Amino acid sequence: GQLPPGPVPFPIVGNMLQLDFKDITKSFGSLAKSYGPVFTLYIGSEPVVVLYGYEAVKEALIDHGEEFAARGTESLELQLSSKGIVFSSGEKWKQMRRFSLTTLKNLGMGKRNIEERVQEEAKFLVEEFKKANGQPYDPRFILECAPCNVICSVIFQKRFEYDDQKFLHLVELLQENNKILNSPWIQVRPVYNFIPSLVHYLPGSHRKFLNNWKKLQTFIWERVKKHQETLDPNDPWDFIDYFLMKMEQEKQNQETAFTMENLAQTVSDLFIAGSETTSITLRYGLLLLLKHPEIADKIREEIDHVIGQNRSPCMKDRRSMPYTDAVVHEIQRHLDLIPSNLPHAAKQDTQFRQYAIPKGTIIFTSLTSVLYDEKVFPNAQQFDPGHFLDESGNFKKSNYFMPFSIGKRVCVGEGLAPMELFLVFTTILQNFTLKPLIDPKDINITPIATGFVCVLPPYELCFLPSL
Repeated sequence: GQLPPGPVPFPIVGNMLQLDFKDITKSFGSLAKSYGPVFTLYIGSEPVVVLYGYEAVKEALIDHGEEFAARGTESLELQLSSKGIVFSSGEKWKQMRRFSLTTLKNLGMGKRNIEERVQEEAKFLVEEFKKANGQPYDPRFILECAPCNVICSVIFQKRFEYDDQKFLHLVELLQENNKILNSPWIQVRPVYNFIPSLVHYLPGSHRKFLNNWKKLQTFIWERVKKHQETLDPNDPWDFIDYFLMKMEQEKQNQETAFTMENLAQTVSDLFIAGSETTSITLRYGLLLLLKHPEIADKIREEIDHVIGQNRSPCMKDRRSMPYTDAVVHEIQRHLDLIPSNLPHAAKQDTQFRQYAIPKGTIIFTSLTSVLYDEKVFPNAQQFDPGHFLDESGNFKKSNYFMPFSIGKRVCVGEGLAPMELFLVFTTILQNFTLKPLIDPKDINITPIATGFVCVLPPYELCFLPSL
């Protein structure tokens, strides 16, 4: 067998000149039309396999999940270390991931479970928006603080005030590093190898990234030290407590993945995976609701009917609020936050359909091709909650809904994000009417895809308190 078909590469550059790096999804779409759902591109001299459409993506990430579970990033992240859960591969990654998921589950069931923490944060958001007194307000920064605070409360067991200097510094570090990580395609090994000296390509950013990283580690260390002093093994409170207990259990094991370095890395990963992504989705959701006031009104009707004004929304309400649930799903589908997913790589030589994919080959799975499949989501370009409702207005699940990817490397925040999105949107709409500064039909909702993650146009709105 050989590699899947694809365009003929040029010497040295491969197919790089044939790709529009500003809109890689469009390039993938037209190549899939010519070469089918599984095709090969060359970045420099290195082949990259692209999977397009639900069948190919599902087959790779579920049926061949084990073979394609390696990560295809080299570059900044790997120079830091291949620890943590987002960018690492192999046995230690498996252990870290299993531990992280179990711990998050335990915390979800715990004393002050995660749902209460999200409800609390949503209340603080509302208080913050009230301070604007109905004046034009850019919600960006506060919507970055809130998800970051939820992660803080899960990891460190404490939330921060929105004007706490250390906390603001943390949010800024995360913002800056996300920006740098999002510089186009710097993450992908072949691109990175093709531009061997990143430092020459991004003179200041590279150093800045590493400095920010060190500062983030310091922020985490300070908190770990405090936890070491107060740890009660019979009464663990948060992620760090659970990790320290696990380190203690494993201290005889030379090969253990549970080290201080790995703790810092995993916590950083949880911040990166859990705060920026949710914050962009919240900002995009508000923007869509400004553009479609009739949809916001329908959510408000459902809130009045199911929750009323005298208590906070909770996750139990979701079952009785199919329309709101559909809107939250449609926001994520329409945003298509990580269009080409994070790159995977083949862990071993793999037979995929009739093709032979050599060990180490980078695999891109186009999530756009699934989330925008016209067969399943007719008029996919339209924002329409009906994509997730049946004829009777009940919520309709779809296997094609995979904004968090699927399979072995599905996003660790998959459990947390939907809860945050549902509770924050319902709490905001329970308390405010959203008023745009311009005519809704002139609102620009097109996200800008720059690197792995979409970036949104900035905007302001007025939060008018509900009477």
